[in-house]
Amino acid sequence: MRKKDIYEILADNPIIAAVSDREKLDHALASPCEVIFMLYGDIFNLKKDVQDVIDKNKYVFVHLDLIKGFANDAYSLKYIQEEIKPSGVVTTKTSLVKKAKELNCFVVQRLFILDSKSIQAGIISINQVTPDAVEIMPGVVPKITREISKTVKVPIITGGLIESKNEIIESLDAGATCISTSCEKIWYS
Repeated sequence: MRKKDIYEILADNPIIAAVSDREKLDHALASPCEVIFMLYGDIFNLKKDVQDVIDKNKYVFVHLDLIKGFANDAYSLKYIQEEIKPSGVVTTKTSLVKKAKELNCFVVQRLFILDSKSIQAGIISINQVTPDAVEIMPGVVPKITREISKTVKVPIITGGLIESKNEIIESLDAGATCISTSCEKIWYS
């Protein structure tokens, strides 16, 4: 899938279902969400679960840092891209962002913003490794989203603690392209 297509998919689908187990995945597959962040998996179930998402004509991004049984290295990333074939990957690790870019794999860099120093470090990291998109956590602080969206040139996804339609609107108004949430009622907003 071309990166341009993924950008359009994210722009057209502002709510991403974030799932942490198979039961949540089943709920996300039955929801109107077209994009799923898979925040779980292991070497035994990952291929099947990703294929189940693809079979429903939805898009799945695998969080590399949370998969059990794979090393967080370039070999695992290449295997996941070539054999499991998700729409893209999510990671907090800049080394994996760089490798994903080399492999032409759509990569979302997840950043945890704890204070003003982490905002600046995040902006520097984004500008240095140029992920295809960035997920800012927690996503309920529009001020941070606004500040980062003015400085970087990649789509911003906000995630974490988003539990109301108003928080979705605030995130989007602050410059986010879309939001990710594990809150199932939001999947239907």
